[in-house]
Amino acid sequence: MVEKRSIVVQGAVVAITTHREQDYISLTDMLRAKDGDFFISDWLRNRNTVEFLGI
Repeated sequence: MVEKRSIVVQGAVVAITTHREQDYISLTDMLRAKDGDFFISDWLRNRNTVEFLGI
């Protein structure tokens, strides 16, 4: 079962998902709070990011 929660970090809401007793923090929420949607799309175009996600 997946449990969803959130925390507030310096005024930004960041989602936390728990799956099989492991917590996962939303990097998308963290990036969106820092630099907005532009930074997210730029990050997804990075070759290193694409290779990492492929692993």
